[in-house]
Amino acid sequence: MKLTLCLFRRNRLPNGHIFRGKDRLVRKVEPKHLRKLEQNFAVEEQNMFYLRHPYLTEEESHGHAKALGKQEARKKQFADTTKRMFKEDVTLYERLQHLRVKEGWD
Repeated sequence: MKLTLCLFRRNRLPNGHIFRGKDRLVRKVEPKHLRKLEQNFAVEEQNMFYLRHPYLTEEESHGHAKALGKQEARKKQFADTTKRMFKEDVTLYERLQHLRVKEGWD
């Protein structure tokens, strides 16, 4: 009897993968799912509140960064990285300097 119940259960399941596709098994919405969704909305609302009311205004933030010299430090760091990435400029005269060894003096 138990074997036949197990075999008959197969006919009630969807074809293919159980939780994907056209014939999928859809789970019921439970109270824990709704609670988790409410918690996520509360966290998002708190984040939006902090974004709407920042600690410093734009003017204060601009003056703060200027007083600390952040812009100059960023420019210096950018210049250093570009110097490391690219080789120094070399002229043709410098490239052919080794050919001037036997040049006579007047």
